[in-house]
Amino acid sequence: MLARLSRLTLEARSPMVGSFAGQHRSPHRGASVEFAQYRRYVPGDDPSKLDWRAYARSDRFYIKEFEADTNLRCCLVLDASGSMGYRGGVRTKFELARSLAGSLAHLAVQQGDAVGLTCFNNEVVEDVPPRTSPKHLKAIYDVLERVDPAGETDIVGVLHNLAERVRRRALVVVVSDFFCEPTPLLDCFQHLLHRKHDLAAFQILDETELAFDFDRPMRFRDLEGGAAVVADPAVMRRQYLKALTNHQETLRAGCLRYNIDYRRVLVGEGCERVLSQFLLDRMKRK
Repeated sequence: MLARLSRLTLEARSPMVGSFAGQHRSPHRGASVEFAQYRRYVPGDDPSKLDWRAYARSDRFYIKEFEADTNLRCCLVLDASGSMGYRGGVRTKFELARSLAGSLAHLAVQQGDAVGLTCFNNEVVEDVPPRTSPKHLKAIYDVLERVDPAGETDIVGVLHNLAERVRRRALVVVVSDFFCEPTPLLDCFQHLLHRKHDLAAFQILDETELAFDFDRPMRFRDLEGGAAVVADPAVMRRQYLKALTNHQETLRAGCLRYNIDYRRVLVGEGCERVLSQFLLDRMKRK
């Protein structure tokens, strides 16, 4: 799967500020093949950058500026709360989320970008700072292997803290089921966008969570709090589906309004299909 995906590139939708040359646009001017603009010559500029054709046309000195290319900082934010451990079929939501995060880390490092990983529930459980070394992948894989979904979630507090902590522009990829109130969550997303980050949000859901097609009284247990209730799904299905639809529509509309790369992912879809579409869409936008 990684060999097939490696033919694609992980692109940023907005200019990045990196440490060295790379394949992503920078907000600064530099030397690349992409022309940016003409600028009036001022004393101290390098005379070798003068555009003599522009001088011949206008009898004025102009400097030809190009886009600068830099490397990308990718921050993977993985929800490791108890609800991500739900298993409706062959695997849990967290197992798919872990595959997505590990694959994105591999692709970013292979193209020379820095990648870091933050796992959280109601606090940050694991935090690996962004680095570009291929050996750095082992540290990320080790974290993904040992983290198990457990506990309550505080995605709002974690994302606000992350927005203050990550000061340089980065591609922030949040992988979660987003089981929280959508309005405070969208406020977190706005905070990240205010910091000039490029934000992608993967919402991981199981097919049974969407269909709620249980046909007999069952015992439902809260994976984050431990409380349990016995209920007849037929009685609560309509109210449950209405609440879920409202949550989904509010979240999707907010992401569209703020230009957030939002994707709803079902556990049964598989990692390769989701990532290939994600990478292709970003390459087209660039």
